[in-house]
Amino acid sequence: MPTATPTALAPLVPTPARPASPEVTVTDPALVKRAVKAAALGNAMEWFDFGVYSYIAVTLGKVFFPSGNPTAQLLSTFGAFAAAFLVRPLGGMVFGPLGDRIGRQKVLALTMIMMAAGTFAIGLIPSYATIGVGAPVLLLAARLVQGFSTGGEYAGASTFIAEYAPDKKRGFFGSWLEFGTLAGYIGGAGLVTLMTALLSTEDLLSWGWRVPFLIAGPMGIIGLYLRMRLEETPAFAAEIEKSEADRPKVPLREMITGQWRALLLCVGLVLVFNVTDYMLLSYMPSYLTSELKYDETHGLLVVLGVMSLMMIVQPFAGALTDRIGRRPVIAAGCVGFLALSVPALLLIRQGSLFAIALGMGALGLLLVCFTAAMPAALPALFPTRVRYGSLSIGFNISVSLFGGTTPLVVTALIGATGNMMMPAYYMMAAAVIGGVAVWFMTESAGRPLPGSAPAVEPARH
Repeated sequence: MPTATPTALAPLVPTPARPASPEVTVTDPALVKRAVKAAALGNAMEWFDFGVYSYIAVTLGKVFFPSGNPTAQLLSTFGAFAAAFLVRPLGGMVFGPLGDRIGRQKVLALTMIMMAAGTFAIGLIPSYATIGVGAPVLLLAARLVQGFSTGGEYAGASTFIAEYAPDKKRGFFGSWLEFGTLAGYIGGAGLVTLMTALLSTEDLLSWGWRVPFLIAGPMGIIGLYLRMRLEETPAFAAEIEKSEADRPKVPLREMITGQWRALLLCVGLVLVFNVTDYMLLSYMPSYLTSELKYDETHGLLVVLGVMSLMMIVQPFAGALTDRIGRRPVIAAGCVGFLALSVPALLLIRQGSLFAIALGMGALGLLLVCFTAAMPAALPALFPTRVRYGSLSIGFNISVSLFGGTTPLVVTALIGATGNMMMPAYYMMAAAVIGGVAVWFMTESAGRPLPGSAPAVEPARH
């Protein structure tokens, strides 16, 4: 970790080439890197849990719900998964405005503690065979704690990075947030894959499933340490320098009604981002196992390979958004999902390892168009004084209604219709909505965040 003194800003200086322009924030490169690491690690821990939960869903169904219909068990497990997303807007409405009022760093430290506690608690819950209906009730309670805390996590982490990064590299630095997401998924899925390969079914059901959740404890302590070492962002530091008369508390209503256009764009962008994300990274492993009867270990290994490919491409795609803009990259992803979802799913259903890898790889590369661009594009929709709050509300409403419910809805649609192509149709519908949002959004690459001074890198000598 860099050890540079965490000064939030270099002295404010006028721009020599444009004397009439506003003052300029000169960013601290070492501090920017530390901020990116702290934010990305928290995101990695959040998605480590989601990765584990998704990839071990079949086992969790057997542990926490009555034996009988395997499809009913899987639906129950995904129901608990989706329930956490129903409380995310509440978390966003609490943590978002709080982040705009008392600071991003303090709220992100709090969400880290709650995420770690909720995940760790799942690893301690007795099975259904031991305490009966109390098991799924406790599982649901732990998931609700996780959901409430994550309501303030992504919006806060993306805001944190966006407000630290220089304008011309915001896409590159923001892309590391989703790099953390993929790292968390790979860590969770890799651990589940390893345990599935090494442990017998009996051991996995009796105690093995607990191990990934218990790891969240030490991960949370490390993440909390990193976040506590950071100062507030330059943009927020500039806000709190204003007198209280100039910076009144922003009502929650104003965060919604005063930003209604940006909120609608946020909901549309997050919808296509999260439906495709959860479809590929959370639902597909269970789809391969439960619907296509594909070998569980091989299916997980394919998904791990796809995520590894995405991680390699992610920073380069983030830098590309700085060069050509966020809108062209997001639009390319929407067009790609509209055109290739059906062919990719047909390849996956073909069943051979090569065909599955090809279909999943194509969807993964299309998903990178969103994971690379959204962490920089979404914070730029809102001004500094309401950025954390408004983004939290818009992001979590969209995730709750469309993203987190994706595994549950698609599983139910397949069960009701018998149509195994439902995942492709669902992604295509999301791509249409995302495309409309891209059409109306304003390009933000290389420009200052709304309400903030231009942010530049220090001059090289």
